Amino acid sequence: MREYLAIVPLVCVWFGGILTMLAEAFRSRGERMPMEGIAMGVLLTSAVTGALLWGRGTVSFGVVSADNFGLFVTLVIALVGILTVALSSQVVERDGINAGEYYALTLFAIGGMMLMATATDLLVIFIALEILSLSVYILTGIRRESKAGAEAAFKYFLLGGFSSAFFLYGIAFTYGITGTTKLDEVVVVMSGLTASNEVLSYIAMGLLLVGFAFKVSAVPFHMWTPDAYEGAPAVVTAFMSAGVKAAAFAAFVRVFMSAFGGLQPQWEPVIWILSAASMILGSVAGVVQRNVRRMLAYSSIAHAGYLLMAMAAGNDMGKGAILFYLLTYALTSVGAFGITALVASRDNTNDQFSDYAGLGTRQPLLAFLLTIFLLSLGGFPPTAGFIGKWYLFSAAVSAGEYGLAIIGVLSSVVSVFFYLRVVVMMYMSDQTSSAPVTAPSPASIFALAVPTAATFYLGLLPARVLEIALQSIATIL
Repeated sequence: MREYLAIVPLVCVWFGGILTMLAEAFRSRGERMPMEGIAMGVLLTSAVTGALLWGRGTVSFGVVSADNFGLFVTLVIALVGILTVALSSQVVERDGINAGEYYALTLFAIGGMMLMATATDLLVIFIALEILSLSVYILTGIRRESKAGAEAAFKYFLLGGFSSAFFLYGIAFTYGITGTTKLDEVVVVMSGLTASNEVLSYIAMGLLLVGFAFKVSAVPFHMWTPDAYEGAPAVVTAFMSAGVKAAAFAAFVRVFMSAFGGLQPQWEPVIWILSAASMILGSVAGVVQRNVRRMLAYSSIAHAGYLLMAMAAGNDMGKGAILFYLLTYALTSVGAFGITALVASRDNTNDQFSDYAGLGTRQPLLAFLLTIFLLSLGGFPPTAGFIGKWYLFSAAVSAGEYGLAIIGVLSSVVSVFFYLRVVVMMYMSDQTSSAPVTAPSPASIFALAVPTAATFYLGLLPARVLEIALQSIATIL
């Protein structure tokens, strides 16, 4: 029985996805089914089972490991899923989205994310990546009447196809060199490579790195990420920005800091370049945006650069900071994009800067919460974003990566400009937008209150969570 424990959290989620599909298939016309209740129930069950597995180190089928690293990310993803479902209950009905299809795809995507975070075999990681990706492609274009959504889904599909191809070729080269795809066996073979196989190992490492770089939206592999974020329903964008990035970085860290850890001197300079380019382009491109969701998309690219900076540092502080920052960014991102979902309407996305003019008067609560999330993304104290960036920059300085730390600080300063533009528009604009704003339901208020409370808690009392993050990532190193 112990052999199956490691897969219990993700099986709960996938079972919920199947259950919502069946409920949708057998419901009568006009009958309401508790789709969001099913989704919320299985996500809570998944989170509880994940917490109960903490510290046990169980392994299922030799390829799924419920180590503390995987469980930390699993709990983050479950929390993102719970907040997404809470936000979706209001938006799905307002926008006329098929609830059964939407919640089933969301749960399948979350299961893929959890499997990606806990998989210890390259082929299983690839399968998880495909389960996650296919679900998110469809969610991006789930509003079939939206041309922007269809275009975004198609672009995201092409982007994902490229990343999958690179990743699969990387797996093939890795298997050709080592004769295995299991990470614990790969690290042993890689540590004793002969000179004739070194070139092949660099090719395998490069292909895998490109595949992951696509998924975390690192420059120059970000391509159509802003288009996908803009065209998808806002609540789906919130889910993508937080969940996909957390799962992709979890697998990225597990593969490169574990299986390819012995080749760190070779891949660290490449990560350095990706980090610097992502921070610079994400911040500079964000300044010229006139669309709030595109601005947040470029912000997401910059935040990928911050996380890559910690990987390039490669020290203990950086390793712990990766998990801490994934948590803080996931919560803040869900909150910020969740408010854009409430500002939108069924017929209009209302995501131009001008649509936020006077929001502080029209919806004071939403304006106040969005201000908190934007200040956290910008790294203002006493928010979680400030502490997260402090740890990341400290890790870079401790590792002697002064150039990367300076680039990070400067890009963070630049990003403050476009975050504060939204705040100024909400509170200090001479004009007031006539765009209707959806009044938040109790579920939406809950989904926004949790990230708000976490933003201040992690900003004021971060030590315990950072300690857990350090202990968690130590289980894969």
